[in-house]
Amino acid sequence: MFTGIITAIGVVAAIDPIGEGRDMRLAIDTPQGWLEGAEIGASIACSGCCLTVVTLEDDRFTVEVSAESLSKTTLGSWKVGTRINLERALKMGDEMGGHVVSGHVDGMAEVLSETPENGSTRWMFQLPDGLARYVAPKGSITVDGVSLTVNEVDGASFGVNVIPHTTAVTTLGELAPGRRVNIEIDMLARYVARLREFNS
Repeated sequence: MFTGIITAIGVVAAIDPIGEGRDMRLAIDTPQGWLEGAEIGASIACSGCCLTVVTLEDDRFTVEVSAESLSKTTLGSWKVGTRINLERALKMGDEMGGHVVSGHVDGMAEVLSETPENGSTRWMFQLPDGLARYVAPKGSITVDGVSLTVNEVDGASFGVNVIPHTTAVTTLGELAPGRRVNIEIDMLARYVARLREFNS
């Protein structure tokens, strides 16, 4: 479980095909000391995708990614040098700064536009089919692992405002129209929609 509060930016250091080339092993470099206390088997959110640590060095960890995850997330487009948002799993007693995030990506959205707005930046995204009903103004959403508040919804598109601090400490400042991002809808919205299906 995660909160969507990014604590480091990692860099893809190596990519090795496994599983007859359908799966992938990724090595991720981290800032010095960021992995302190981590263990093999730990969960780390990598741009919103919960992945399991399979090997561990001082400032590098490796994960293995299935063909399913590669096809349903942006991981399949990562290259050596790609910068990614990192978050360690939530521990009991940690501050809950964002919202409850599972690290299970629901789909990929496309960046539509970037507009400066006062001191922040308004980003618009186009959702894939089936996810729009889970997104509401002032609700929470996770974009590449970052917990954000939805400011507007127009059909299958939604907008968020990103403050300069978030731009500086995550990879959101590297976005551009046409780029795809990992999306996780609010867990509460998912369960409310499911309950409505049974009660309708």
